[in-house]
Amino acid sequence: MDILNGLMLGLESALQPVTLLYCFIGVFLGTLIGVLPGIGALATISLLLPITYHIPPTAAIVMLAGIYYGAQYGGSTASILLNLPGTPSSAVACLDGYPMAKQGRAGVALFMTTIASFVGSMLGILALVLFSPAIAELGLKFGAAEYFAMMLLGLVAASALASGSPAKGLSMVILGLLLGTVGTDVNSGQARFDFGIPELMDGINLVALAMGMFGVSEVISGINQVRGSDVKEKITMRTMTPTRKDMKDSIMPMLRGTGIGSFFGALPGTGASIASFMSYAVEKKIAKDPSRFGNGAIEGITAPEAANNAAAQTAFVPTLSLGIPGDAVMALMLGALIIHGIQPGPMLMSQQPELFWGLIVSFGIGNIMLLVLNLPMIGMWVAILRIPYRVLFPAILVFISLGVYSVNNNTFDVLMVAGIGAVGYLLAVFKFEAAPLLLGFVLGPLMEENLRRALLLSRGELSTFIERPISAGFLAFGAAILLWSAWGSLREFMRAREKEADAQQL
Repeated sequence: MDILNGLMLGLESALQPVTLLYCFIGVFLGTLIGVLPGIGALATISLLLPITYHIPPTAAIVMLAGIYYGAQYGGSTASILLNLPGTPSSAVACLDGYPMAKQGRAGVALFMTTIASFVGSMLGILALVLFSPAIAELGLKFGAAEYFAMMLLGLVAASALASGSPAKGLSMVILGLLLGTVGTDVNSGQARFDFGIPELMDGINLVALAMGMFGVSEVISGINQVRGSDVKEKITMRTMTPTRKDMKDSIMPMLRGTGIGSFFGALPGTGASIASFMSYAVEKKIAKDPSRFGNGAIEGITAPEAANNAAAQTAFVPTLSLGIPGDAVMALMLGALIIHGIQPGPMLMSQQPELFWGLIVSFGIGNIMLLVLNLPMIGMWVAILRIPYRVLFPAILVFISLGVYSVNNNTFDVLMVAGIGAVGYLLAVFKFEAAPLLLGFVLGPLMEENLRRALLLSRGELSTFIERPISAGFLAFGAAILLWSAWGSLREFMRAREKEADAQQL
């Protein structure tokens, strides 16, 4: 079946009243749980999975998928307004979105993230339709060496995320790597660094880490301040309308972010979080004035938003075409398909064309629904900041606690997020950025696993990483970034010495 006939079949399937209803339910719930910090798509899909027993398979998968990519839209809202990432992939939006809100540009920030999310999603769907076979074939070529090299590249890029000292950024990456080693070793089955605490045998909860570092630490730092709303202007369509410069500065970052997100989303084992961090790192590296990042740069929100939404769409490539889940949410989607007697894999497109093409067309319909839903609600989201902070911070802590508890139904995670929040506050006092730590935590276990697997397959030969072209390419790109960063630091040092010498002569 060619693409045009497939899309026509998908349109017929996606426009069924029951499918449209569950698509709307999915994207609405996705936006809502994305806005509420700490809950996330994983917990929501887990809770709703039993309901899918009683509805048609296509409608069930469309609803669960709507929750997933709808959460990507809503996740940036709390990041921008309250410095609380609604989803882990939205943590990057805190870096420039929250400063924009404090500058009185919350409406513009939310408007641009909605547009960037829509652009990234629709282009991601286009990539899914046009390049799904090629992307799946590329993913099949990735072995353990390629995955390790890609993760190493991600960590090298993460050191550039810190707006202050590169050394502090690198130290936070290393701290994230160390935290990622906590838990049961995949190869030997031995517990590592659990200090005799059974709850740590499964590792540190990612949601608890993100909420503690970005949420609780912000509450602690602001609790003693006499603080009202950071948004003073009345939100109207005029105040939400971006300037020509905002639009001009966002077009290319959105396209670059979409490309990065489409690539990383289609690779099994990666996901929207890695895509958004990588996109931010790229924009900061190629910017004429990197110092703007972390202080309200519009590219710092549009590029990552386009990336994580594109990744959310192309994440279905390995899940549907290979039967390999890209992340935990995709694993749940895989389980939902199997529950309904559908076997994901290369034969899915030919054996279940109504489901495959109906799901793809529903992505486009769902994203149009999200655009219509989100733009009129911007004023309502911004109104959150007009609530007095003494009333708001207890509600924030309640949402964080409920969200963290709902993941594993474990009170230990609530205590953990409190402890991580205290540490996060101390790190913020000493100007250590939290974003590199989070990326190191996400990439570290994957990197370790693939390093050990690659060495096992090569019988301990390190040359395997440079003998494979894709792996060698990633390593070369990482080395280029290191040299570029070192040259930039050396140049700044020499300029400072010259200024000091000139001052002494005067």
